[in-house]
Amino acid sequence: MTLLGFLDYAGVAVFAATGALSASRKQLDVIGFLFLAAVTGIGGGTLRDVVLGNLPVFWVRDPGYVLVCATVGILVFFTAHLVESRYRLLLWLDAIGLSAYCVMGAAKGFVATGSPTVAIVTGTLTAACGGILRDIIAGEPSVLLRPEIYVTAALAGACVFTAATVFGLALPVASVFGALTAFSIRGGALRFGWSFPAYNSRPGRAPEDVMK
Repeated sequence: MTLLGFLDYAGVAVFAATGALSASRKQLDVIGFLFLAAVTGIGGGTLRDVVLGNLPVFWVRDPGYVLVCATVGILVFFTAHLVESRYRLLLWLDAIGLSAYCVMGAAKGFVATGSPTVAIVTGTLTAACGGILRDIIAGEPSVLLRPEIYVTAALAGACVFTAATVFGLALPVASVFGALTAFSIRGGALRFGWSFPAYNSRPGRAPEDVMK
């Protein structure tokens, strides 16, 4: 298996685990576990392939990705109760998945178009959208709206990987640099609460107040 293939399966498996953990927190049945595991595991990659016009999308060409999501979903269904803090585990697994997927998404975008800009965009989309979809469907507090840095970590990892690739570094080296960058930023945000300054002006008015 190639390095990109490993990162692809690893990202799918880890994100699927976070989806299944969300299902456990909502006390869903096994079908709910399978659904959230699949949506989270393949959601970001599906959006990436649609944007790139890479159809049929990756899990249609290789159903093994769906089987990975199903296996992880069932495994979490029987083991989630053993974890003391499932939400904390969810966030850290999400950070790992984000780190793998931002590199893999950037690599696929670069191979498909040869454009560093497109590579950075597809890397960020692939890494961030699965977690966002998971939180919307599960009704969890969205990782996108948490105060700690999230999307920026995926963006930074995709940028570092793409820059390393453009400058001719070997794929394994570029991948390690990109993934470590993303994980260091997201992990630091979770551990130390790193965030950007928030918007502190007056809040927006309700629509009915604007119309007065």
